[in-house]
Amino acid sequence: MKIDFANINKQYHYLEKRIKKRLNEVLASSQFILGKEVSELEEKLKEFCNAQYSITVSSGTDALLISLLSIGISPGDEVITPVFTFIATAEVVSLLGAKPVFVDIEKETFNINHKLIEEKITEKTKAIIPVSLFGQIPEIDEINKIAKKYNLTVIEDGAQSFGAEYKGEKSCNLTDIGCTSFFPAKPLGCYGDGGAIFTNNEELYIKMKALRVHGQTERYNHKYIGINGRMDTLQAAILLEKLNIFSEEIEKRNNVANKYIAKLKNCPELTLPKIKNNRLSTWAQFSILTSKRELLKKYLNQNGIPTAVHYPIPLHLQECFKYLGYRKGDFPVAEKIANEILSIPINPYLEDNEIDYICNCIINFFEK
Repeated sequence: MKIDFANINKQYHYLEKRIKKRLNEVLASSQFILGKEVSELEEKLKEFCNAQYSITVSSGTDALLISLLSIGISPGDEVITPVFTFIATAEVVSLLGAKPVFVDIEKETFNINHKLIEEKITEKTKAIIPVSLFGQIPEIDEINKIAKKYNLTVIEDGAQSFGAEYKGEKSCNLTDIGCTSFFPAKPLGCYGDGGAIFTNNEELYIKMKALRVHGQTERYNHKYIGINGRMDTLQAAILLEKLNIFSEEIEKRNNVANKYIAKLKNCPELTLPKIKNNRLSTWAQFSILTSKRELLKKYLNQNGIPTAVHYPIPLHLQECFKYLGYRKGDFPVAEKIANEILSIPINPYLEDNEIDYICNCIINFFEK
């Protein structure tokens, strides 16, 4: 059996007629930049999250960059981030000349350990960027309390968690600013790069909207140094159709995850992901832990099951962050997880026989 990791193609065939209709309307209008579909999508995204404001942008990375620009992050500032995440979270901090300050993670959720944040705060700290990794939101209430105590801005990196819930509230509407990505393999993905920013602060909204168009407040009148961070109208059109079935797909992702857990829960030498109470994950990844990762990865690939490692090197050990002065051993939880983590296929279109096949292969490997 040959398994598809993300099944993007299967989803496309399901939506093909509707997506083509949307795309043809954009092509006929020739409004490829900030066409009506962009504002339509922004309205529907903010309704979905119950946020007051939504801004579509060119990528999840630009969503983070614009957010940091909007609060004036500059050289000499410090921004606290988890050490175990995709590089964009900390990369944008460094791009602005500020210093990313890393925090270790919880071993069960892979999310930032909120109990370790306060000790990293200095007079230079300006913001915290918690990441809702693999689709599960971290301890946002506790993080917000810490931020309020020290007058810090909280920016949720929800690149993998759009649609997730924390105590009944949606990801990207839990902090001062929320960011997400619509990279094709995300739970809600377009057919290229794309992202969005959410806030309930009108002043920030107005500034971020200008920042995504070169800091322009009206044509050729530039109030800020900004970027070219707009979402293409074609991508907005695609997302409008995908958003219509998104809630259904989140439910299906959770069904797949629950079947994995039920079938693999008694598998020796394997640690399964855990979702905390009062959370709903989007299951952007289903990541297991095993000390035999490389052997299991090879075995699964030989049997037609694709895998991925998210992520093999924690940020403090990346060459580009060598200047920060961290060393191996500084973040033991993240380092251990980086050596053991393995993501197996999860998407709304996995069939029961495919789930059975994947689980049986994993069980057979450990019983050999």
